Amino acid sequence: MQATKSVFIAISSLFFSIGFLAIGYGMIMTFIGLFLKEHGTSDMVIGLINAAFFLGAMASSIFSQKIITNVGHIRSFVTFASIMVITFLLHSMFLNEFFWALLRLICGFAYYGLLIILESWLNEKSSNEQRGQILAIYTTVFYLSNAIGQLLLNIDEDLDHIIFSIGAVLVLFSVVFIAMTKIKEPILKPFERYSFPKLYNVVPLALTGSFISGFLVGGFFTMIPLYIIKLFDSKEVLSFFMAFTILGGLISQWPIGRLSDIYGRRKLIAITGFFTTIVSILFIVLPSNNIMIYFLGVLLGASIFCIYPLSLSRANDVIDENKDIVEICRALLFVYGTGSFIAPIIIGLGFNYLGYQTLFIIFAVLGVYLALYSLSKKRVADDDMSVFVNVPVTSSSVMPEIDPRQDQDWVDEQQKVV
Repeated sequence: MQATKSVFIAISSLFFSIGFLAIGYGMIMTFIGLFLKEHGTSDMVIGLINAAFFLGAMASSIFSQKIITNVGHIRSFVTFASIMVITFLLHSMFLNEFFWALLRLICGFAYYGLLIILESWLNEKSSNEQRGQILAIYTTVFYLSNAIGQLLLNIDEDLDHIIFSIGAVLVLFSVVFIAMTKIKEPILKPFERYSFPKLYNVVPLALTGSFISGFLVGGFFTMIPLYIIKLFDSKEVLSFFMAFTILGGLISQWPIGRLSDIYGRRKLIAITGFFTTIVSILFIVLPSNNIMIYFLGVLLGASIFCIYPLSLSRANDVIDENKDIVEICRALLFVYGTGSFIAPIIIGLGFNYLGYQTLFIIFAVLGVYLALYSLSKKRVADDDMSVFVNVPVTSSSVMPEIDPRQDQDWVDEQQKVV
């Protein structure tokens, strides 16, 4: 007990750093589209600029580990954080669409490099017995911090110009906690290339679910703010809607996970897909008022934020012990990032040519497709099922190593509880 307590005290600096970073990330991610829209940028271009962030994230999952290995975790963290601060400040100094796309690309690379550093540190300090607790705290901190970041958007309109400066300050706060840490620097494994056709034959539902989840979550953070502003023309409504949706994602993790352990991942993915479709249709047909939009936001978060953890659990259910589950889960994460990259491009084109309702039409189609596809797959026998584990929807390639399902003794213990 004492040892566990000392470990959590030792890594508390990591959680504080993650918290400040997530607040700044969440706030700026939502604000980018809003700021560009106010300055007359077309929805299609906004989508392309937002997509550049996820392109940078995908590149980071491949190339940033070499940088971290060469110069160390603390130096790399300071470097990536400094790059993020520079990009935030340059956003506020120059408004050029091509330049902003470049800044978002660099910012995405730096942000996911920071996640790799933080998550590899968490993995280093996590024993098999503590991984579940540490991952649960990490997930909670990430969701709550992201929600707080949305509320910071509700700032006096005359102070809009300092949003990027606030984001820079929050990232710098995360540096303070890391610069003073005494945690041993872990060794990162090199990035391995994936054979996606081969992977699809092994975990088709997990791969499909990961891609659709990335599309839905990426579309939520980058393009739904434009829809809400179009409807209400209010930053206050936008900030509360985003916060309620993220909190809906947090509070749904445990009950959805529990039900999936009892009834199977296939059924819960199908239910979540159908639920996403229903909620998307409700956004289109129900009258728009503040209370209704907040309620629908909670329901939307409860659906789209659960699909990726369910897909990851499905992969753990069907992969045999002879395959490298860590590498397969990293591939799923890469596919998730691909979905996030494509989402703002497709939705931005839809906004430009078909109107704002296109977003929820796409969400509804993807939801029903995922549900039907899930039901077409075979059920996993109860004895072969793993257990559900909550994971943040924004994670680095190191996250699969933290996943406690890599320890069979932990899985066996959890299955007894279930």
